[in-house]
Amino acid sequence: MIEVATDAELNARILWAAERGEPQPPGYFFETEEDLLDTLTANRFAILKALAGAGPIGVRELARRVGRDVRAVHADAQRLAGIGIIEKSADGTLLFPYDAFDIRLGWRAAA
Repeated sequence: MIEVATDAELNARILWAAERGEPQPPGYFFETEEDLLDTLTANRFAILKALAGAGPIGVRELARRVGRDVRAVHADAQRLAGIGIIEKSADGTLLFPYDAFDIRLGWRAAA
């Protein structure tokens, strides 16, 4: 799950789950919708889709799969690895260790 949640919301979820002994699925959280959308650009989203369920992939192969320049894909992959959404191994291959992901964006009208 990739979603927007405040620290207070995350802490409440963790406490709720701990009290009930329920494990929480892995997640990546952003403080604001703008942070999420600034980070998960269309090109980076394409990288996640290409990596989902694919196992370790080199940057050149990833660039071929998403139809982009190797340097640009490398820069985007570095950003995603830097915030922990994908993993980068010592040999340089990239991995998104999940078969699928959901992105949750929710807006409410201002009161």
